[in-house]
Amino acid sequence: MQISAVIITLNEEKRLEPALKSVHGLVSEIIVVDSHSTDDTVRIARRYTEHVYERNWTNFADQKNFANAKASCPWVLSLDADERVSPELGCEILSLTEGEPDCAGFSIPRQVHYLGRWIRHSGWYPDRKVRLFRKEMARWEGDYVHEDLVFDGRVEKLKGVIHHFTYDSIAEHVARINKFSDLGAQKLYARKKRCRLFHLLGWPAGRFLKSYVLKLGFLDGFPGLVISVLNGYSIFIRYAKLREIWKKGERIEPFSY
Repeated sequence: MQISAVIITLNEEKRLEPALKSVHGLVSEIIVVDSHSTDDTVRIARRYTEHVYERNWTNFADQKNFANAKASCPWVLSLDADERVSPELGCEILSLTEGEPDCAGFSIPRQVHYLGRWIRHSGWYPDRKVRLFRKEMARWEGDYVHEDLVFDGRVEKLKGVIHHFTYDSIAEHVARINKFSDLGAQKLYARKKRCRLFHLLGWPAGRFLKSYVLKLGFLDGFPGLVISVLNGYSIFIRYAKLREIWKKGERIEPFSY
C-alpha cells in the first residue's frame, strides 16, 4: 500500500511545518498545492517535498481534487495545514502499508486543541472523517462553505486521531464564523431559503443546548461553554445575514480562501 499525503495551503507559514513533519517518512510522497501565498508557506513546503504546485484559488473541493490528481500513489491521506497525524495514528498507517487493505477508505477521528485544552465532548469529538482513501474511488464535492468526500466502497475505522489545531483564540474563532456565515447565507439564498423567527431564536438556542447538554460540553469546562455558545451564534448570524441579503435584494459576492 503506497500513500500520498495531500495538503492545500494559503499563507500557512505558522501551521504548515508541524503538519508536514507528522507525515514525513510516513508516506511515499507529499503533495502541496498552494494558492499563491505571500508568506513563507511555499519555502517551508519545499523543505519537505519537491511536489509543490501553485494554482489560483477556486474552491475547497476543486483545490483538493487537483491535489489528488497530482498524487502518484493509489492511496491519498488528505490533511489540512492545521492538522497533525498523531503518533498512534502514524503507527496504524505504517502497519497498513505492509499490505493492501480490502476497502475504499478509512475514517479517522479528529480531536481539537482549543483554548489550551483537548476537547473530548461538545459535539467536536470524535468527529470522524474519511481522510485515507483510494484515489480512484473518491472525489471532493461542494461549492460553498464545506467540501464533502464522495466515494464508492466500504469504509473501515482507524483508532488513532488526527490532532486539529483549528483556532488560536476566541477572536479567530469568531472571525472564522463571520467569514463562513457569509458563504452559508449565500448558499441558503441560492436555494431560495428564507429567514424565519425560529431560525434566529429557536435553532440557535437548540444548538447551544445540544452542544452543552446533550453532547456534554459542560465537561469540557470553559472551552466547552465557548464552543456551545458560538455554535448557536453561528446559526443566528448565518440566518441574520440571509435576511439582510433578501432585504437588499442582492447576493453577497464570493470571496477567496
